[in-house]
Amino acid sequence: MKKIIRTFKFIGVLSLVVIAFVACENDYNSLESDIEGIQNFETNSDKFAVVAYNKRVNPVQTNNLPSNYIGVYSDPIYKQTINNVITQALPTSGYYSPDFGTDPVFRQAYLTIPYYSVEDGTSGDETKYKVDSIYGTAPIKLTIYRTNFFLRDYNPDSDNTAQQLYYSNNEEFGIDSNLGEKLYENFAFLPNESEQIIYEEDETGNIQEVSRIAPSLRVPLLNTNDFWKTLLFDKQGMPELSNPNNFKDYFRGLYFKSEPQDGSTEGTAIMLNFLSSAANLTVYYDNTGEDGEIVTNNKFIMNFQGNRASTITVDPITNSLLNNLNATADKVNGDQTLYLKGGDGAIAVVNLFEDPNVLADFNALYRNSNGSPSRLINEANLVFYVDQTATSVMTGQIQYPNRVILYDLKNNIPIVDYFYDGTTNTTDPVDSKTYYSTKLDFEPGTNGQGIKYKIRLTEHLNNILLKDSTNYELGLYLTTNVNQISNSYVLDDGDLDGIPIGTVLSQKGTVLQGSNLNVPEDKRIQLEIYYTQPDN
Repeated sequence: MKKIIRTFKFIGVLSLVVIAFVACENDYNSLESDIEGIQNFETNSDKFAVVAYNKRVNPVQTNNLPSNYIGVYSDPIYKQTINNVITQALPTSGYYSPDFGTDPVFRQAYLTIPYYSVEDGTSGDETKYKVDSIYGTAPIKLTIYRTNFFLRDYNPDSDNTAQQLYYSNNEEFGIDSNLGEKLYENFAFLPNESEQIIYEEDETGNIQEVSRIAPSLRVPLLNTNDFWKTLLFDKQGMPELSNPNNFKDYFRGLYFKSEPQDGSTEGTAIMLNFLSSAANLTVYYDNTGEDGEIVTNNKFIMNFQGNRASTITVDPITNSLLNNLNATADKVNGDQTLYLKGGDGAIAVVNLFEDPNVLADFNALYRNSNGSPSRLINEANLVFYVDQTATSVMTGQIQYPNRVILYDLKNNIPIVDYFYDGTTNTTDPVDSKTYYSTKLDFEPGTNGQGIKYKIRLTEHLNNILLKDSTNYELGLYLTTNVNQISNSYVLDDGDLDGIPIGTVLSQKGTVLQGSNLNVPEDKRIQLEIYYTQPDN
């Protein structure tokens, strides 16, 4: 029920935002008309001090994200982040209460989970692909277990059947007592970015190509007849295989454990599309037909449409740094350095008018004595400069996060300028909403350092000026996808209810110049306003 309430809350707030848009637009047009009627006017700009400080993000909700990472992400600033996944595996529709036939014999089992990729031409009869969301080139150790941990649908401690939430710090998933049979182990795993060819035996026992699929994690699982016979064939006609609830409790799913290779500080992380129609665990078996002939290529197929969760483990040194951010945050003068990290990381809190003297100056310049606007705000920006000294170890543009997003922390939605921006791109989110939030500027050259991000908050500020909207705190987040604005809950944080899913899935981190007076003025975070004013 909590999830439903949150949905209605989001819709309600969004409705109010839309209503405010219309009212604000009317006032904006009225003011603009008044200025057009005046023969003389001037355009200029102002800068106002803001307060920006660090905030550690507590463990975040990770169950049923749209995607999941496995692997080891190596960051030159924040060191290693390890991503593990636990997922239920449920029979595909039509495979409950299966009839395995006479004398079923296990042949092989394959796990297939697609990566995110797009076609990128052909070479002969091979389709080339460009794989997205893969970070690193160093091999890792990858182990897949049958899990003994039961992923519940609902919280048993709740009276209103609230969804069970699982968080990024859940260590229970990987403890020895919850690790069942080892189904796969690779001490030097690297994602294969090539087209995958699926082979099967024909009726005569010859191997033949049956299909080709986009780049995927496709691996053989435990090749032992006794395991699959006990798991499946011996349960024919029994309740364990008869319906989803029974199957969830019986075969609890898979646990993907990622580890760096011994002594390595490097690794590779890859995003998996568990919800793809091509994602499955397929068990191949033979049986005996009515005529006594062996029937091959029988299949029992499971998908991953059930519950799923991730753990995110940050390097201990980095964890200590991040945990200290709340204690050292200067909420009055702002911090000198801002640490941003996705996932179980850190954000920056931005207060536009924390200093009452700044608010008084703003009101004196932008309001008449009767409270009506005296200036037309053409554009308002916050510019966030990369701390190039702190990030000098991040060689190459690929290591920098491309996008940031600014949220209204009270209502847990993007500021209104996000919804005004019509440049939505669902195919390539890196190029989506680029007017509201620009992509990171880089110095020239492939190894150029990051320079700055810019967030436009013109309509947000107009709402404060024209409609007396409440000046709520704002949150600056890294995001891997600005289109993903649904929220994941944050554990035990009275100030931060949730963060965007795009932030939970962001592997990268960066360091920005802050708003403290010790930061050089040309790099300091300030509110920039470009305005038009009647020249009286």
